[in-house]
Amino acid sequence: EGVEMSAALAIQTAIYQRLGTVGYPVYDAVPQETPYPYITIGDDTLDEWDTDTETGFEATLTLHTWSTADGRAEIKTMQGAIYDLLHYHNLSISGYNTIVLYQEFETSQLESDGVTRHGIQRYRLTVRV
Repeated sequence: EGVEMSAALAIQTAIYQRLGTVGYPVYDAVPQETPYPYITIGDDTLDEWDTDTETGFEATLTLHTWSTADGRAEIKTMQGAIYDLLHYHNLSISGYNTIVLYQEFETSQLESDGVTRHGIQRYRLTVRV
């Protein structure tokens, strides 16, 4: 169990570090009164795929983009910047080797306040020790 937790944290840390160059603030926990736009790291999954000779994991990580700009252009620009940084990137993860990292899906929506745009992207990656 400890290995899984450290793998999930290592993956989140690597994604967070990679997104540090995206040009928007990135948060795991958003401070109150944070101005838009920004990105949040959302839920993740982690499944083992160990074999007799290898230890590895398949993981997903959901990223959220937030904007109050008119229209969808800013959200789509943010999502494109994330895609450019992560899709098929050989992510450097402490203690692991990335086999593949790719975007599974992307969507955006207007929140119920009628002002806030919310983008959602999920990335899937396979890593081995």
